[in-house]
Formats: sequence, C-alpha cells, structure tokens
Amino acid sequence: MKPVIARFIAILLLVIPGIGATYGFLLMKDAVFHYFSSFAHEEAAARSFEFGRFIAGFLLFGVGVGFIGGWTFFRDRKRNYVAPRFRQKRPRPPRPGAGQSGS
Repeated sequence: MKPVIARFIAILLLVIPGIGATYGFLLMKDAVFHYFSSFAHEEAAARSFEFGRFIAGFLLFGVGVGFIGGWTFFRDRKRNYVAPRFRQKRPRPPRPGAGQSGS
C-alpha cells in the first residue's frame, strides 16, 4: 500500500504546479483581453491595463512551468536521456605521474 501513496504524492507534486501555471496563464489572458475589449466601449475614456493581474499570472505561470521543466530535466539527466552538453561534468581522473617531480 505504501508505493500507492508514494505515487499519489508524486503525482500531486506535479499536478499542483501545473494547475498554478494554468491559472497564471488564464490571469494573463484575461488581463490582455479586458484591455483590448475596453476599446469597443466608446464611453470608457480611461483605458488601463491590469498590471497587477498580469504580473501575478506571469509569476504563477513561470514558477509552475519552471518547476515541471526542472523536474523533467533532472529526471532525464539522472537517466542519461539528455544531450551530451547537459550531462553532469565528471572530474578527470588524475594523470599518472602528474604532480610528481621529475628528479
């Protein structure tokens, strides 16, 4: 029963940032939509962009996508699925005779 609970928790760790990223995208979309839809009303003289809503959405979207992307990248790096330039750098083995004086 414990592996089932562990997998459920792992799924929640990915679903929660995904929902946050989706909600952030919707906040950004709504801010842009409300700004452009205000041009249709002639009586609305003060057209203002909802910067607070847009920035909050951008932060939620960035954190959610960054978390899921980072999780995927590090999982693929651990399984050696990434390109050679993204693989972990391993220190070179010391050369035989390096560091010894030649006397």
